Amino acid sequence: MGILNITPDSFSRDGLLLEQLTSEEAVQLAVERAEQMVAAGAHLIDIGGESTRPSTTGAAPLPAEIEQSRVLPVIAALRGRLPSNIVISIDTYKASTAAAALDTGATLVNDIWGLQADPEMAALVAERAVPIVLMSNLRGQPRREPVPDVIRRLASSIELALAAGIPWEHIILDPGFGFGLQATENLQVLSRLGELCALGRPLLVGTSRKSHIGLVLGTPVEDRLEGTAATVTLAIAGGAEMVRVHDVRQMARVVKMTDAVVRGWSETAE
Repeated sequence: MGILNITPDSFSRDGLLLEQLTSEEAVQLAVERAEQMVAAGAHLIDIGGESTRPSTTGAAPLPAEIEQSRVLPVIAALRGRLPSNIVISIDTYKASTAAAALDTGATLVNDIWGLQADPEMAALVAERAVPIVLMSNLRGQPRREPVPDVIRRLASSIELALAAGIPWEHIILDPGFGFGLQATENLQVLSRLGELCALGRPLLVGTSRKSHIGLVLGTPVEDRLEGTAATVTLAIAGGAEMVRVHDVRQMARVVKMTDAVVRGWSETAE
């Protein structure tokens, strides 16, 4: 899954809303970036219009109208440009934005609050019959132990999904690295992904350029490629079926090599 941030303030410094660009130029840049990701090996493109970096946690939520003005033109442009087998994901916790994105061409919802922010999201996803990524978000939540806390949060989101009529097979789980977890806790969760796999649904892991990598290696956000590669390798070895990354070309190679070791490879494989 390649990350496409249509924001001016993403933690990863890859947001595509730059002051010197017009709206049309920003959309064109986003389309070019997405096409590059697909050419490099991305099977999904995750489009978000609101920064979720920790420093914005206390800020007022971005109005849905602004979020939609950022992402909908990009989704519309991509739907006609990308191959039909490429999944366009909308990264939002707002049901109104998710609905508009699905109307425009998105086919998957990635909710960083796991259906626990907007009471209308679960019903929308059930009605539209699309897959949903349920992320564990422990920001502001009572805490005890990182892995059990993540499992409880995910189990709660699964319960909400099933109660709303979302099919079991449409559920994807995300441990939520960096969302209410300290650096050492992120590492603990990464080392114990098998316990999350026991929940019975595919895991999507997003460690790309996260702060725990910077703290361990002492590197700024733009210099965390090797650390991201290490965490992606460990995630796949731990059972993850999808990884959400910024640097698609390099991570696609990491994924392919790790898959060859973990899941097997033959000389006749593509």
